[in-house]
Amino acid sequence: MPERLAAPRSRIGQPAQVALAAAPPAVADDRAAGAAGADVDPSATPSALLGAGGELSARRDAPLGGQAVIEGVMMRGVSNWALAVRKPAPERSPDAHAGAPEANGAPGGEPELGEIEVTAMPLDSVLKRHRLLRLPIVRGVVALGGSLAIGFRALELSANAQLPAEQRAGDRPGRAQDEPGPGDRGSERAAEESEPLDERSQQAADVPAQQEIPKVVWAGTVVVAVALAIVLFFLVPVGLTSLIKHQLGSSVLFWLVEGLIRTTLFLAYMLALSRVRDLRRVFEYHGAEHKTISCYEAGLPLTPVNAQRFSRLHPRCGTSFLLIVMIVAIFVFAPIGLPAWYWLFATRVLGVPVIAGISFEIIKFAGRNRSRGWVRTLMWPGLKLQLLTTREPDLHQLAVAIAALQAVLERETPGELTAEDLVGVELVA
Repeated sequence: MPERLAAPRSRIGQPAQVALAAAPPAVADDRAAGAAGADVDPSATPSALLGAGGELSARRDAPLGGQAVIEGVMMRGVSNWALAVRKPAPERSPDAHAGAPEANGAPGGEPELGEIEVTAMPLDSVLKRHRLLRLPIVRGVVALGGSLAIGFRALELSANAQLPAEQRAGDRPGRAQDEPGPGDRGSERAAEESEPLDERSQQAADVPAQQEIPKVVWAGTVVVAVALAIVLFFLVPVGLTSLIKHQLGSSVLFWLVEGLIRTTLFLAYMLALSRVRDLRRVFEYHGAEHKTISCYEAGLPLTPVNAQRFSRLHPRCGTSFLLIVMIVAIFVFAPIGLPAWYWLFATRVLGVPVIAGISFEIIKFAGRNRSRGWVRTLMWPGLKLQLLTTREPDLHQLAVAIAALQAVLERETPGELTAEDLVGVELVA
């Protein structure tokens, strides 16, 4: 069962409490705590590189990965993964707004923020139990399957967290840090208890009985998403190229044209996604995930201000991985030649796991050798592609990413893991 955590952001790294409050005063504390580390001296931090734009990037690689979700971030370690989600702000009456011009105590009337809800779960990878699954290329396919399962589970939890508390079946919202306990509710609690019982019952009856998003919906979403990706990026390119197969007259030209069409479709798809306004905040959380992991890999204290100094691009990002998939596919399909159309389509479907496994080995190698100049040169196109799928996060979003990473670090310390602990660990940031 998932374990609900939380602690105020100013106490990140301390023992967890029942719920994690996220009010602007805590953000102010984050800024104060990170002010001393805001002007990080790269020469004093050997694990960080200073980029041309003044942004920092980590030199070393840590066994950590993550994913942006709806209003939150999922972080994954060796044996645990955690999800931190910013829940919707509680609704306030017009009178309450009129009496509190500075929402949540934030100067300038910043919007009120909901609390950060953190869910942590154990992770038992099948790679640790079966030696054959840890073979090169095979391990990448298995790891990607596991990451896909965890990713959609995290998306499910983050989507359900955005539902009103009354509409989430069996869910009990955690107590905020500044919320009074059972014995000291004060006049607000007394006023609530003084309401007539029938009136409160009527209010409860008026709440719509909406359940969480069914798991079958998420399972169907996974199947449809994978099928559409295979059709769009593998079957459509080979189908279009087959229309001019006789004009090309060469298998070499065939797979070059097919690869060009595939890569063009992929880049156009990524560009279209970057223009969707509804995905902007997801891309901001994606940037927060990268910055937080890089901050940890550089060995700096995990504060929003420190994390903000790092680049939002990461060499192990899934966006870079997808671009590598498009390029590797060209070389994998080249030896097949020009068989009948049905064999062309069959090889494009059956070849997907092989291409994914090879691409995973490349992205893993790049993460381990990021400090080498020639590796950074080869990974440069993938890093620049991340400019479409990441955005600069604010301090509030960085605090969410840090909360997720701290939930993982409270259960494991990457620097203290043994070789046995790291068996089968394959992660993408």
